[in-house]
Amino acid sequence: MPATIETVDDYLAALPPKEREVLGELRETIRSAAPEATEAISYGIPLYTQNGHLVGFGAFKHHCSLFVTNSEVRERFAKELEPYTINHTTIRFPVDDPLPASLVERIVRWRIAENEGRA
Repeated sequence: MPATIETVDDYLAALPPKEREVLGELRETIRSAAPEATEAISYGIPLYTQNGHLVGFGAFKHHCSLFVTNSEVRERFAKELEPYTINHTTIRFPVDDPLPASLVERIVRWRIAENEGRA
């Protein structure tokens, strides 16, 4: 990634075409599920906040990741996440097998409700 990544558009533009497409669709799903969330680059990745961190995403050499910022997501969505590699608050998925939009939407909405409950 170039050192001048300041926006999510910059982040996506720096990716190879397939990763750009998959993460662009993931971005739209997140934005649809969390229209009031703030979108920014934080920790070098796109991150969405609303009353605290919601989710983030990133592209890596051999996979993409959805960062859910709360380990309870793993237990709450365990059955649906079985096909994916999960490490604490990171859900890894191959670019050729992206996370289903409906699952991402439910995770984001659950994170919003969780953050609102703490606010």
